[in-house]
Amino acid sequence: MCWVPRRDLGSIPAECRAEFVDSCPAEDRKLGNIAERFLSTRPERNDGTGISCTYCIHSPVLLLNLSALWASLCDNHLKVHSKSGKHVLTEPTTSFGEQKCSVHDELLVYYCPEDYTCVCVSCCLAGEHRGHQVALLSEAFENMKVKLGNAMGTLTLKREETERKVQVLQEHRREVEGKAAAETERVSALFRDIRERVESLEKRVLGEISRQEQDLLLPVSNQIKQLEVMKDELSGNIRLTEGLCSMVDPLCFLKRLKSGRSAIWNTERKDDGQSLDEMVSGVNVLDVGLICDMFIGELDNIVSDIKRGYCTYENRSMVLDSNRAGPGINLSNNRKTASCQVNKGHQDFSQPEPDFPQVFSENSFSSGRHYWDLDLGNSTQLRVGVSYPGVEWGLDLSIIGNNNKSWALCRNMIPLVSQNEYSVMHGGKETRLLSHPPSCEPFHKIRIFLDYEVGRLSFYELSDPVRHLHTFTATFTKPLHAAFWVGNGTVTITD
Repeated sequence: MCWVPRRDLGSIPAECRAEFVDSCPAEDRKLGNIAERFLSTRPERNDGTGISCTYCIHSPVLLLNLSALWASLCDNHLKVHSKSGKHVLTEPTTSFGEQKCSVHDELLVYYCPEDYTCVCVSCCLAGEHRGHQVALLSEAFENMKVKLGNAMGTLTLKREETERKVQVLQEHRREVEGKAAAETERVSALFRDIRERVESLEKRVLGEISRQEQDLLLPVSNQIKQLEVMKDELSGNIRLTEGLCSMVDPLCFLKRLKSGRSAIWNTERKDDGQSLDEMVSGVNVLDVGLICDMFIGELDNIVSDIKRGYCTYENRSMVLDSNRAGPGINLSNNRKTASCQVNKGHQDFSQPEPDFPQVFSENSFSSGRHYWDLDLGNSTQLRVGVSYPGVEWGLDLSIIGNNNKSWALCRNMIPLVSQNEYSVMHGGKETRLLSHPPSCEPFHKIRIFLDYEVGRLSFYELSDPVRHLHTFTATFTKPLHAAFWVGNGTVTITD
């Protein structure tokens, strides 16, 4: 095989295909010089890659020979070089340096998964990667493509799940925004109606006050006019009397007295009528009761209309079911109060008494929005909430909050420090709430709101101000009964 010297590639085979044992003859060096001139004067190609065949001028490059030659080949030269198994071919590239080992200056033919890097043969045999499990670039390429394909599938699923979550949250946000806008409009309309009705009430109440004022002042004005006439008459008689008293001539005095004595004597003997106390006591005052009834009555009507039109929670009157009262609980005659007293020696409030002092309401809730108030009294340990029917007796799971059929607010009051400790339970899982001093002494009141369709159960302490304790959200599928477990003390349903 003939070799042609190249400044950039070393010695490369010429196309004469002649074989020599020693070095190439001189005439072949001349042929090499000619080839060198051809290569140096070939025009730049504009085939999109910027790569030309090492041995041609106009032929497009198809593959690269990545052996020690590092030559670019056209289709014709590729047919010759592809006959040798030692030639490694790849796609055309201008970055030969990136495909050689920076340490050994050899072709990168393996991939080391431990270090996530491409290595040459010397790296595997005597370099830093000696003893590492390596794979051919082609095998590593295929394996990594498979792994990336699997990762792509996982990422696609996660993206779809994320998109679904985003879509659900966006729908929820739109729903909340829509409900908030509707509620804002409803409340604004409600306040407009309240303002109109209050303004109308103000006009009516002020009109009633003005009417009563006129009715009360009319007799007073008449009395004042009568007294003014009497005062003028008295003033005239006083002036007449003063004139008579100033006269010194007896004859003139007596003649003058004869003409004016009737007015003087009649006025003196005239009855003054009612006394001042009688006049004042006879003047009526404003009928504040009527004004108050008008004012309060209309305000009550406004509040009642608001409750019917906006606060649609119904205050259900309920009684306790004596047939579903546990053996350790006592009911009042009106079945509104449940009580239980623990043994004095029983100090462990963390566990219920073995006789299960539990009771349920007689009526149930299967739709609508309802609320009921409870007076917890002096109870130191109790649970209140709601429960599905069909709870079995005699098991710890039957206590409200210990099963998936009930939702409970638990109260443990520490007597020595007068502090309530609240928690909530469902399915046996307890969540403690923040402790705070009792809102009022000696009674503590709780209000329970139930929205069956929405699936919301809320607990409030009726303190000043009212304090929200907790809200359960669930999907109710069966009728709900109000449920009470009284470990020690009493609980009363208040209407």
